[in-house]
Amino acid sequence: MKRLAIMGSTGSIGTQTLEIVRENKDLEVVALAAGKNIDLLEKQVREFRPKLVSLQEEKDCKELAVRLSDMDVTIVPGMEGLIQIAEMEESDILVTAIVGMIGIRPTIAAIKKKKDIALANKETLVTAGHIIMPLAAKMGVSILPVDSEHSAIFQSMQGNKKEQIHKLLITASGGPFRGKTREQLQNIQVEDALKHPNWSMGSKITIDSSTLVNKGLEVMEAKWLFDVELDQIQVVVHPQSIIHSMVEYVDGGIIAQLGTPDMKLPIQYALFYPDRRPMKGKRVDFYELGSITFEKPDMETFTGLKLALQAAEMGGSVPTVFNAANEKAVSLFLNRKIKYLEIPEVIEMCMEKHVRLDNPSVEQILEAEKETYDYINEKYGL
Repeated sequence: MKRLAIMGSTGSIGTQTLEIVRENKDLEVVALAAGKNIDLLEKQVREFRPKLVSLQEEKDCKELAVRLSDMDVTIVPGMEGLIQIAEMEESDILVTAIVGMIGIRPTIAAIKKKKDIALANKETLVTAGHIIMPLAAKMGVSILPVDSEHSAIFQSMQGNKKEQIHKLLITASGGPFRGKTREQLQNIQVEDALKHPNWSMGSKITIDSSTLVNKGLEVMEAKWLFDVELDQIQVVVHPQSIIHSMVEYVDGGIIAQLGTPDMKLPIQYALFYPDRRPMKGKRVDFYELGSITFEKPDMETFTGLKLALQAAEMGGSVPTVFNAANEKAVSLFLNRKIKYLEIPEVIEMCMEKHVRLDNPSVEQILEAEKETYDYINEKYGL
């Protein structure tokens, strides 16, 4: 029996993780954490019967406690709840599926307790990879990627030595606006940006995919996850989303992981690694597919990717500012406070203002995030 603690259980990755639990009787859920979705979390608690539960706000925890008064479950709010879930002795693996830098401290806490991490919270490595990866190595903990692209790279590395890697090729669908000009993107509405052609994801990551910011974050994450240099990572637009990423080795051989666009595969691979389990779902039909194509990313139209690569090159605290500015800008766009093309403009504005810190501590990372939020709030009168 493998016991899971899941942070972000009501989101896209969290709910799909629980679908896998339903299909595998040797998985047990011992803890769940969510943001504000009380109704869904209550249903999950009643179905999976975890011992420990957390919501972001204390008032929501109190309401949930009333609703679950007939059940034996401990409910702890906020960061305290996340830390308790991360550290709980009963769990074997922590699934980090929450969005944002809120995932850093619980991830560190879990690693210190020697819990393996199924990582879907990319911000943790983007902003604190220099802290997380050495700590995981020291504690003998596995960081198992759940992102489809990083899982594909991880799968393509099996049986090969890291020293023999020449290049990581991270694929991108190109999002819903692939091929469009900046002029055509002037009046993009929220509804347009949320229509991803291939993947079903949460709203924030769907917007990130449309701007190609998500691909930039994945490059930063891959650098830390696989211990490679930035010039060893290349983004390739692959509209069909069948090849999820590739690894080129020093002899020129390229190994790729292919499959339908289904997040349950990388989630399940992380939960059962190194084993593979049968999984229901559509399979790739190569006769039906016919062909697959590749393109160079358009970084002049989608400047978010160019800015991400600049932030990655600068390093230190700059990726934190990039990430925080993007989070805030996407939130403003989703709330119709700024236009679509203003998202990268907000990011660039914050990067230009920031004074870079080398090798920032967790406290400095979180302070850089706060300063970025404050700066944007001031600029937009929020």
